[in-house]
Amino acid sequence: MLEFVLNTVFWTLAFYGLFEFIKNILYISTYTKLKADGIYLILAVKNQEDKIEGFLRSILFKILYGKEDNIKNIIVADLKSKDKTKEIAKKMGEDYEILKVVSWKECKEIIDGVDVE
Repeated sequence: MLEFVLNTVFWTLAFYGLFEFIKNILYISTYTKLKADGIYLILAVKNQEDKIEGFLRSILFKILYGKEDNIKNIIVADLKSKDKTKEIAKKMGEDYEILKVVSWKECKEIIDGVDVE
């Protein structure tokens, strides 16, 4: 019985480690493509569910229809909103490739990973 429990614990930890490894690879491949050529707009937001969609759409309109061509990516960093701010921004991020929604901690990691050379 003890051997069964130990094997179960071992395999559970092994699968968890594999999951974390895959998650890190996906994160790195997604967010390390940022280069230092252009403007990256970072928005720190908290509890703005009634305003976030209109604000992002106005920025996206300017970028997508030629009035602002210097902005390469929009990074929305959620500061632990208690409303639906993050969900609204993530839904918009599914429609627009240049829009990325992350937590503030992830935002700091992205900034640290930007190639400035």
